[in-house]
Amino acid sequence: MIKYIALAILLIIFSRYSFAQVEKIDTDRPDQTESAVLVPKKWLQFEMGFSKQENNATENEFQHPTLLSKYGISKRIELRLITTVQTNTDFSNPLVKQTNTGLTPVEIGAKIFLWEEKKLLPKTSLIFHVGIPKLASTFYKANHLAPNFRFTMQHSLTKKIGLGYNVGAEWDGVNKEANWIYTFAPGINLSEKWYGYIEAFGFISKINDPEHSLDGGIAYYINPNFKIDLSSGFGISKAAPDWYIAVGGSIRFKTGK
Repeated sequence: MIKYIALAILLIIFSRYSFAQVEKIDTDRPDQTESAVLVPKKWLQFEMGFSKQENNATENEFQHPTLLSKYGISKRIELRLITTVQTNTDFSNPLVKQTNTGLTPVEIGAKIFLWEEKKLLPKTSLIFHVGIPKLASTFYKANHLAPNFRFTMQHSLTKKIGLGYNVGAEWDGVNKEANWIYTFAPGINLSEKWYGYIEAFGFISKINDPEHSLDGGIAYYINPNFKIDLSSGFGISKAAPDWYIAVGGSIRFKTGK
């Protein structure tokens, strides 16, 4: 934990000295709806979070942390790397608590900007990743590559209110069937520093019962290049996780002219 705090302090210092006249930081967290906005060219951005999720009465999941690293290589393309350290605990046996901790498959990908918002046409980007089976701890290794993609769309309803939504699919590297993804998240700029949202999201597949959930959260901009967030949600269908809570922060700095 200390090394993550030290890293955050160093990045805050760098962000203060790398400030440029760009829009304030736009992130893919804390909601499940990924943003259509790309990291500016030659900017490096980190989005880190810690979350606890109760999948059901006998199983919970702790991510400590998950880290999305992003780098803008042009106005239309950003590179992305996702790393997650996770602990799963199984309480199904009252005599033995089974706990597994390790690195889940590292995901490598990109976000590609497609088009700007125009009347009814939303601002749209395409995100895709591939989970690498061998880049994971033994317990979390998959059998095959685990690709995922989603189209990210945004509408500006007013100067303060926006609407983001995603559609896509993901494969877990174990089953051949896809999990189809949907998200729908109205958001509002509560002030110059504060942002809030509510959201519906879920996963649908042929082999599992559908998972539908609701969540909400807030974010605070410490400066244009650094924000922190808090979010929580719960399942509204039987197969969905019971609840989760998450906290995190996002920071960026410029790497060149």
